[in-house]
Amino acid sequence: MLLNTLLLALRSIRRNLLRSFLTILGIVIGVSAVITMVTLGNGATMAVQNQISSLGSNLLMVRPGQRMGYGGGGGAPAFKEADAEAIAAQIGGVQAVAPEGRASVTVVANGRNWATSVTGSTNAWFRTSNWKLAAGRQFEDSELRSGAAVCVIGETVRRELFDTRSALGQQLRVKQFSCDVVGVLASKGQGAMGNDQDDLVLVPLHTLQRRVTGNQRVATLLVSMQDGSDSTRLKASLTQLLRERRTLAEADEDNFNVLDTKQLADTLSGTTQVMTTLLGAVAAVSLLVGGIGIMNIMLVSVTERTREIGLRLAIGALERDVLLQFLIEAVVLAALGGVIGIVLATGASIVLAQVMQVPYLFNSSVNLLSFVFSAGIGVVFGYFPARRAAQLDPIEALRHE
Repeated sequence: MLLNTLLLALRSIRRNLLRSFLTILGIVIGVSAVITMVTLGNGATMAVQNQISSLGSNLLMVRPGQRMGYGGGGGAPAFKEADAEAIAAQIGGVQAVAPEGRASVTVVANGRNWATSVTGSTNAWFRTSNWKLAAGRQFEDSELRSGAAVCVIGETVRRELFDTRSALGQQLRVKQFSCDVVGVLASKGQGAMGNDQDDLVLVPLHTLQRRVTGNQRVATLLVSMQDGSDSTRLKASLTQLLRERRTLAEADEDNFNVLDTKQLADTLSGTTQVMTTLLGAVAAVSLLVGGIGIMNIMLVSVTERTREIGLRLAIGALERDVLLQFLIEAVVLAALGGVIGIVLATGASIVLAQVMQVPYLFNSSVNLLSFVFSAGIGVVFGYFPARRAAQLDPIEALRHE
């Protein structure tokens, strides 16, 4: 019985293909919009998390001043290399500590010049910031102590200055001195703030201080925590140690700030998730519009097929049979729209993910929920027209012109 009713519903839909397609168009747009928005939002969230994690694993970034970011130090004193050594020696749960200084410079090689930033640090910088070498080596201990004229360059600097040639062993002029390129960093790509992480030149900290900045200031302390460390306790110990080393009284406010990249990742991920939910909710409104369209067309169908309904009722069909026929017709329309919407959303999500340069993440739960919701819309908005058809008086229906 149910199979016969389904076949009748499919036959009715096939008789009016264009009208049926226009009827489900709202469902198609709604389902595809919801799935595409959620999929791209999840991809953007993953991209943010990957970009934050590229800064370093379990990383704390300590900078002078009460505001985060470079240039936020104001009149606060800079750190010293000894501060990094004290943190590594006196605080448990610390994996590595790297003092870091930076300066904007123009580098020259092969008759080309490139404006970039030069970073001075130690070999601990590679561990704290999750940097790998694509070629070459790290600094030797003697080079770090003496401030030797050696450098490791990022992929962007290598590409702009050396093109397809090998950069290892080449001379690179940084400001007023030349350094030997001993290593090339593996590419990381764009950072969380939109910056090019590969656009840098790394030199020993003493080299930066003596030959570029001319002072002993350290702009940032990069503190990498061991896996499983209690970040809250470690940050409290770090704050207490730095307050003692910077001779701050109990009533004085901290003249430095500590940024936990994990908290930053959670905050940014939470923001993108909220935006994804909001966009998905807005797109879901079109599903309701599509449901209203189905109800409207089903009411028209009931009016057009009044004599057919009256004839079925007159020869013995029960009210529930007529109700089921029109209800199944509405559900089939809505479900078909859901399937088409899922197919379109999958294609659109793959293409847009490549355009936006975010990973494509197939979410089976969202796809299944969208399909079930679209079928549910067919039940909700198809029930009233189906009920109206089932309650027709057979005699009056047969008289209908």
